[in-house]
Amino acid sequence: MLSAGAGAKGPRRYAWAWITIAGSRDHQWLLIRRNRTTGELAFYRCYSPVPVVLAELVRVAGTRWAVEECFQTAKDQVGLDQYQVRGWTGWHRYITLAMLALAVLTVMAAQSRSASPPDPIADSHIALTIAEVRRLFNALVTTVTGNAAKTLKASLWRRRVQATARRSHYRERTRRRIDHEVPLEY
Repeated sequence: MLSAGAGAKGPRRYAWAWITIAGSRDHQWLLIRRNRTTGELAFYRCYSPVPVVLAELVRVAGTRWAVEECFQTAKDQVGLDQYQVRGWTGWHRYITLAMLALAVLTVMAAQSRSASPPDPIADSHIALTIAEVRRLFNALVTTVTGNAAKTLKASLWRRRVQATARRSHYRERTRRRIDHEVPLEY
């Protein structure tokens, strides 16, 4: 049982197996991941220039989630998948602008966070997310008519509700672990 990294709800623990791919001159494996609750299987073809241990292959396979989350964020927040171009030049320009917009939103969200790590139990509201920065940017910069105070108040209210939901989730996870002493499956 190994963790593929930290997820939104804690470590992503799965059962793993690996098989050496026969006939390959290099170090190649078939890595198999099984979800302990659903039994769902996922397969990875892995390569390394040198022999590695299973835990290292699992760690590298877990980095896939960060890449997928980045693409999903780009699709949701800046319309990465909304292009309708016919040529490479137009496609390249659109993708470049979309990724630049995502980079600007990401930097703005990161700069709004304090240098110390947040305490999810004590914080009254969550830090600005990329989605919230985009929402504020659209409401405060691109909209000609609007009430800035009302927009900022709505943002703070939304982030307080999200912080309350996060605290409740963490308390429930802690209660379930203490009451039942059963590891949580995600």
